[in-house]
Amino acid sequence: MANERITEQIIRSHFEKENEQFVQIEEQLPDIPKIYNYLNKIICADCLPAMKEMPDESIDLIVTSPPYNLKNSTGNGMKPCTTSGKWANAALQNGYSHYDDNMPHEKYVKWQRKCLTEMFRLIKNDGAIFYNHKWRVQDGLLQDRQDIVNGFPVRQIIIWRRKGGINFNPGYFLPTYEVIYLIAKPDFKLIPKSNGVGDVWEFTQEMKNGHPAPFPVALIDRIIGSTNAQTVLDPFMGSGTTAIVAMGLKRNYIGIELSPDYCKMAEERIAKNKIQSELLKIHTPKLFD
Repeated sequence: MANERITEQIIRSHFEKENEQFVQIEEQLPDIPKIYNYLNKIICADCLPAMKEMPDESIDLIVTSPPYNLKNSTGNGMKPCTTSGKWANAALQNGYSHYDDNMPHEKYVKWQRKCLTEMFRLIKNDGAIFYNHKWRVQDGLLQDRQDIVNGFPVRQIIIWRRKGGINFNPGYFLPTYEVIYLIAKPDFKLIPKSNGVGDVWEFTQEMKNGHPAPFPVALIDRIIGSTNAQTVLDPFMGSGTTAIVAMGLKRNYIGIELSPDYCKMAEERIAKNKIQSELLKIHTPKLFD
């Protein structure tokens, strides 16, 4: 019995020592287990409080496009079921699921700046945010979104040239592009040779997608594929394009989306991409890889 008690004390002492060491390691790296809880998941929630729950400098890359507040307009704007004009028959004219896209401009700017502040906190010192937005004419003047991005370290503005469009306003030419702000921390770098692509990108809009404003797969493939990022966040995930591209490139994704409808859409799309990646449509298969 004495020997058994001694053996039990030795074993207990061993495990207590191991547990103490584990606690010390966990205290030194408290955010690692926490970010693992988010990996390869769609979080159906408001992105601002959701991001606030995530640890500092835990994300390599953020790729996102917020709602543009298009229904807050000084002109004709977008009216539901419009059959003529700039927004004729566009899915976006009927709005997003669970979001009306119509804030007072000052409130919208404040909201987006809060979102960018959280995004910037989340990326590592070699991370970056690719923030897609659209310039507009309001009250006869260009609204170039400087009130949103001013003060953030914008390294570059990439032009995403889209095809098509209609413009019945005689005061300015047809807008054919959107912008992507590259907001980077000091040590962010592209992978070798990807910097030769240039800063004007032409990608056709996604047409066969239930979301009113989806990213083109090829556009997100270019962004993520130009980096070594292992964990990619999209806080306005929509139909899940960022997630399925990250998956196809063997990276981790984290998606945040307010609408339960789009969360379901993204989850279904992810499931299909686990069987066959949509990247196969744009990547030429290699015989030996």
